[in-house]
Amino acid sequence: MHTRFPRADARQFDAAHFRQALSQFATGVTVITTRLADGSLLGLTASSFNSVSLDPPLVLWSLGTKANSMPVFSGNSHYVINILSADQAHLAQQFASKKDDRFEGVAYSLSRTGQPVLDGVSAWFECHNRSQYPEGDHVIFVGEVEHCEVDPQSALVFHGGRFIKTEDV
Repeated sequence: MHTRFPRADARQFDAAHFRQALSQFATGVTVITTRLADGSLLGLTASSFNSVSLDPPLVLWSLGTKANSMPVFSGNSHYVINILSADQAHLAQQFASKKDDRFEGVAYSLSRTGQPVLDGVSAWFECHNRSQYPEGDHVIFVGEVEHCEVDPQSALVFHGGRFIKTEDV
């Protein structure tokens, strides 16, 4: 049985209130990284990360359609999702900034496919760029995990518009 519910009138929908409601959901903090064809590196902060499937191993994240980095992430075959540890709020801020070189002063190594993996993260997932789904003002990226590593430590969390450490939760 399928039931259709009436939609809210868009004129009555308050985007600021919606954003405030979303801020009440605690999320982990990730930095998505990739390497361009010319060897330069690109990274951005994202809290829109989730698991999708264990078999095959799939994860997802999303990026705004108007993001300057959209052509790179939509066109690259691989990327790494870095789960930030509790002491890496500075990296979340740096990769969320408008800086030209967000990797300035950042320690990293390269994965087997040449993607940047940030040092000191709680976990990382090297993903094949399997699928992309445009929805609203974002594109949902589904990555097939080809390799992952974990360093069990406290993770960085974003809640109520601020960073907190998991031991504070």
